Amino acid sequence: MTGGGAAAPRTRFGAVLGVDSGGSGLRAALAPVGSPEDAVTATGTHPVRTSARGIDAGHFMELLLPLVRDLRERAPSGGEPPVAVAVGAAGMATLGDDLRAGLPDALAAGGVTGPLALAADAVTAYTGALGVRPGAVVAVGTGMIALGTDLRAWRRADGWGHLLGDSGGGAWLGRAGLEAAFRAFDGRAGGSKALLTAAEERFGALPGIPARLYPRPDRAAVLASFAPDVARCAREGDATAAALLTEAAGHIVDAVEAVLPHRDGGEVACTGGLLRLGAPLTVPLGEELARRLPGARVAPPAGDPLHGAVVLASALATGAQDLPVDGRLLWCSTGAESGRDGARP
Repeated sequence: MTGGGAAAPRTRFGAVLGVDSGGSGLRAALAPVGSPEDAVTATGTHPVRTSARGIDAGHFMELLLPLVRDLRERAPSGGEPPVAVAVGAAGMATLGDDLRAGLPDALAAGGVTGPLALAADAVTAYTGALGVRPGAVVAVGTGMIALGTDLRAWRRADGWGHLLGDSGGGAWLGRAGLEAAFRAFDGRAGGSKALLTAAEERFGALPGIPARLYPRPDRAAVLASFAPDVARCAREGDATAAALLTEAAGHIVDAVEAVLPHRDGGEVACTGGLLRLGAPLTVPLGEELARRLPGARVAPPAGDPLHGAVVLASALATGAQDLPVDGRLLWCSTGAESGRDGARP
C-alpha cells in the first residue's frame, strides 16, 4: 500500500520499541506511547551482519533481544512487551528482504505481536527531525541524502554513495579538500597550501596517500575524517577551504530543492554529524536555503534517527501513521494478530 489517507485511530497503551541499526551497531529505545522524550535507551557494540540475502534477520534478533530484555527491566511500564515496533536500518531499501520476511515471526515468537514498521534510516532520520508530517529532511554525515514527502509519496535525492554522489557530505568535502591539497603539491591552479599542510599532518606525505587510501573498504570514512580540517582551514581564513564549504552547502540545497513537496513553502530540517562543523558550513547553508527557498520554514530537528524510530512506532500504535508505505523505504505490518500484509495498520 502506498500513499494516502490515515487509518482509523486505534490507540494502544503501553510502550513502543524503536531500533536504529547502523554501521556501529544497534541502538534501541523503549518509550510510553506518544512520549518519545521519556524513552529509556540501550546500545549494542556490534553491527548486524549482511549476507547475500541482505541484512541478516537472525543476527539482528540475536543482537536485539538482549537490548530489549535490558530495556524492559528498566522501563517504568513494568516489563510488558512493546505494543508496536519500528526499526530504522541503513540499507533497508535494498538489503531488507530478509528482515521483511523474517522479523514479524521472530518478534511474534518473543511475544511482540503488534504493528511493525521496517524503514530505511533516511525515513527514521525524517521522522526524528519532523515527525509524521509533510516536508523535507536532509541528513548530512559521511554521506548525504534528502527525503521529502507530501504524505502521498516519497521523494529522494542523492544518497548514492561517495563514488557516485553524496555531494556535499563529509566524504565529498574531505575528498575535495584533499584534491586542493594535491593541486598545491603539484603547483596547479586551485590549490591550497593550508589544506596541503593539514593533509600532511593527518595522513603523512601526500605521494603515499593514494596507495594507502584506494584499497581501504572504509575509504568514505577516511575521506570524511578530513572534513573537520577543511572547516578549520576555513575558520583560519583559507579562501579555498571556505569556497569548498560554500559549494557543499549548494549541493545540500540542490537535494532539498529536489525533494521539497512545495517549492514555495513547507518545513525543512537539516540533520547529521557534518553540521557539527559549525559556522563554516551552517552559515552558507542557511544563506543558500534562504536565497533559493525563501518560502520554506527551516525547523530545528526534534531528534535523531532513534528518536524517529520511537516516533514512528508511536504513530503505528495510535493509528496516526500517515507516511507513505512503499514496501522499500517504509514497510509496515499490522502485526501477528491481524495477519501480516505489509500495509498500514
